Amino acid sequence: MAHTVLNRQKLQDNYQYLDKMFGDQQIEWGVVSKVFCGSRTYLKELIDLGVQQICDSRITNLKIIKSLDPTIETVFIKPPAKRYISSVVKYADASFNTEFETIKMLSDEAVKQDKVHKIIIMIELGELREGVMRSEFMDFYAKVFELPNIEVAGLGTNLTCMYGVLPSQDKLLQLCLYEQLIEAKFNKVIPYITGGTSVTIPLISRGLLPKDVNHFRVGETLFLGTDVYNSAPNPEMHQDVFKLYAEIIELREKPMIPDGDLGHNVSGEVLDFNGSGDNGHSYRAIIDIGLLDVEASHIKPKDAALKIVGSSSDMMVIDLGENDKQYEVGSLLEFDLDYMGILRLMNCDYVDKLVE
Repeated sequence: MAHTVLNRQKLQDNYQYLDKMFGDQQIEWGVVSKVFCGSRTYLKELIDLGVQQICDSRITNLKIIKSLDPTIETVFIKPPAKRYISSVVKYADASFNTEFETIKMLSDEAVKQDKVHKIIIMIELGELREGVMRSEFMDFYAKVFELPNIEVAGLGTNLTCMYGVLPSQDKLLQLCLYEQLIEAKFNKVIPYITGGTSVTIPLISRGLLPKDVNHFRVGETLFLGTDVYNSAPNPEMHQDVFKLYAEIIELREKPMIPDGDLGHNVSGEVLDFNGSGDNGHSYRAIIDIGLLDVEASHIKPKDAALKIVGSSSDMMVIDLGENDKQYEVGSLLEFDLDYMGILRLMNCDYVDKLVE
């Protein structure tokens, strides 16, 4: 059966590298765990690292985290939907917010539960995803400060996730300026400026991170060892914390071009092999994973001689060429994964999750 494997030692190495880097800069950070999709097996590995704060965008995942370790600070990192207000207050110590009416409901629920709920108010800095518009920001804060059982723990921004707007010193200085204006006008202390995600990390080594940015939320760089800003690997980190293994369930020498009139395949594509030049035969393997589990564009065979040539809902076809390495039925093929590949596989109940 196809399965993912998390390498415990490599995850620990990546975590320690980041923890030291942030510690040297007096920056606090939380791990974004949404790629785990609530896997108890993998969340236990994360907690065992000594993580103090875990951020996630699914309240069910935060509920699992609290059941594993109630002392972990949990952060819900998207504006809460109204129907989840009670659960957000119950399972998230803090949440990201952009709508006053939502914060008002969080306040009412926090009063009911006799809790103080922390909020981070997100500001729009160009990515056009979540965020209060800058022209409304001061008035927005004025109303929020009046609500009971709500603690404004910070302000933050999101960049890169939708349109790819990169963080810059100028944008982060704007974020810091708003924090200074709010503290001065309302005589309040705003503990955190959470302006950092994986893509912001390279600004630290380049000396471009404003000193007031004191909180990061990191997922991809921890799990993939990537320099997200430059779309490159970080040479000091492991890129293979996660691996995918899939079993060969059929292996035959077959023609390289299909025979017959071509219509739409399962993905709605009509393929054209005219002029491809692939008129010969090759060894083709079918593996026990398909589009239901992950898209082929997000996985890459570890063996560079192999090529993914097609996918259906439950199977994927790999061209082995001359099969020089003598793969056979039952052999396990190893694949590297990108972030979306891990996310899709973790969200699939048909793929086992193992630790080594």
